[in-house]
Amino acid sequence: MDPDWLPFYPNPSTPRFKLPPGAVDAHCHVFGPAARFPYAPERKYTPCDASKDQLFALRDHLGFSRNVIVQATCHGHDNRALVDTLRHSDDKARGVASVGRDVSDAELREMHEAGVRGTRFNFVKRLVDFTPREVLLEIAQRIAPLGWHVVVYFEAQDLPELWDFFTAVSDNLATTVVVDHMGRPDVDKPVDGPEFELFIKLLREHRNIWSKVTCPERLSKSGPPALDGERHAYRDVVPFARRLVETFPDRVLFGTDWPHPNLKHHMPDDGLLVDFVPHIAATPELQRKLLVDNPMRLYWPEEI
Repeated sequence: MDPDWLPFYPNPSTPRFKLPPGAVDAHCHVFGPAARFPYAPERKYTPCDASKDQLFALRDHLGFSRNVIVQATCHGHDNRALVDTLRHSDDKARGVASVGRDVSDAELREMHEAGVRGTRFNFVKRLVDFTPREVLLEIAQRIAPLGWHVVVYFEAQDLPELWDFFTAVSDNLATTVVVDHMGRPDVDKPVDGPEFELFIKLLREHRNIWSKVTCPERLSKSGPPALDGERHAYRDVVPFARRLVETFPDRVLFGTDWPHPNLKHHMPDDGLLVDFVPHIAATPELQRKLLVDNPMRLYWPEEI
C-alpha cells in the first residue's frame, strides 16, 4: 500500500446506538486482496487489503444486517472482488459496479445475477479520469432493462457546472440517481447558504434523485471527538445531513464507507460513525426510513 495510507481502524468500538432490525450499511467497499484481485494500473492510490470476511465481521459487530458494496476507484472497471463478495454474502449484500462502455451485455447480466443493482460514475477529477457525459448516458440506457440505478460522485463546487447535465439525466432516465456523500459540501459554509441550497434544489425539483448522508469523517473540518469518552463526533456535518434526512426522508441512505478510502488525516472508529446516526435522524421513524426502508426499496425490492 502507499506509504502514507492509513489502515482502517483495527478495533472499532461497540456503538451505543442500537440499529433497528434489518439495518443496511448502504455504502462500503472491499479492497483486494491484491494477490487475488489486483488493483487497477491507472489507480490514483494503492490501499491496504480489506477483505469480504473483514467486512462481514464489521457488519455483525456494528449491528447491521446487510451491506451495499460500492466498487472502489482503485479497482477501476474490474469488478471481480465486488462480485466475489456478493456471491459469498448469503444474499445479505448488493453491489454498485463501475463499468466502461466496452462492457458486454453478458457481463452485465452476470453481475446482476451476483447482486449488482447500480453503476457508479465519477465526476471528481482528482480520483480518476472524469466520466465523459456521453459515456454515462450510453451506459445508463444499457442498464435500464436490468432495473439498475445510477450513482454519481462529485464535489459541491462543481455542481453549477454539472447542473444542466445532471438535470437532463434525471429528466430523461427512468431510473433513480443517487448522489454520494451529500455532494461533498463545504461544511465551513452555511447550511442555508447558496452552495448547499443548490443541492437542496436539485433534490427538490427531481424526485428520482436520492442522497447518501455518508462520510462525516471525510467532510468534517472539526474532526473526531477531542475528549476521551465523547461519542458525538463530526458535529459540523450534522446540520447538513440532518437537513437532508428531514427534508427528503424517503430518499436518503446511510453507510460507513469502510474501509475509508484515501483518508490522509485520521481513520474513524466505525462505532462512532454508527453513533452519528441519531444526531441526523432524530426519531425512530426517520431512523427506520434511513437505515431499513429506503435501502430495502432500492436494493431488495422483491422482499418488500
